[in-house]
Amino acid sequence: MSAKLVAVSIDRASPVPLYHQLAAQLSSAIADGTLQPGDPFENEVALGERLQLSRPTVRRAIQEMVDQGLLIRRRGLGTHVANRKIHRRFELTSLYDDLKRDGREPRTDVLEHEIVEDERAATALDLAADTPLLSVLRVRFAGDLPLALMQNWLPPAYSDIGREELERTGLYAALRARGVRPVVARQSIGARMPRPHERKELRIRGTMPLLTMTRMAFDASGNAVEFGDHCYRAEDYTIDLMVDER
Repeated sequence: MSAKLVAVSIDRASPVPLYHQLAAQLSSAIADGTLQPGDPFENEVALGERLQLSRPTVRRAIQEMVDQGLLIRRRGLGTHVANRKIHRRFELTSLYDDLKRDGREPRTDVLEHEIVEDERAATALDLAADTPLLSVLRVRFAGDLPLALMQNWLPPAYSDIGREELERTGLYAALRARGVRPVVARQSIGARMPRPHERKELRIRGTMPLLTMTRMAFDASGNAVEFGDHCYRAEDYTIDLMVDER
């Protein structure tokens, strides 16, 4: 299968670096579907000759796209368009809302929905260890792709949130419908190898790791409204954050 040639316009009089102009236009071709996941990508020599750009300029543009997770380089196989990732901003949003924002169609399967006692979750929610909590385990899909396995615990005040409601919409939408708006969270992000049930639900093969997030969310009054342990397919999911100097 030959690489699809993307129309690119380079403005040599612009103060924007040539490599960045090239990377931005090729990234847009991926975002708008001109280039699809798995498509072979034009090699840097041919791309440079076609656009009359130096090889270092083209190489830097391609590396920028590799660093962003848009392209994958494999020895002996060349460069291909990566699987589409969900880029999640490092702020208090729900995955359901993020998928909607990115033009993806979210779908949820609720695997477990029960009232339990869980000392770890109760402690995180600043409740007594024997407090009955609503425990929910969900698989969130982006289209037909299982993207995340999400375990959440909620205080008794929200135990009326039903299985059907969670399959129709996101957890935060269900909380907002009850007049509760999570405004701040404490999050811990990590990575590990999947456990057997995670491998099954997320259709993971081989040695692909999981991205993990543990989160406690609070409302404007400082009350804990949910505690969650989530894991994500690392090849299809990333978290974007900005770091500044204070």
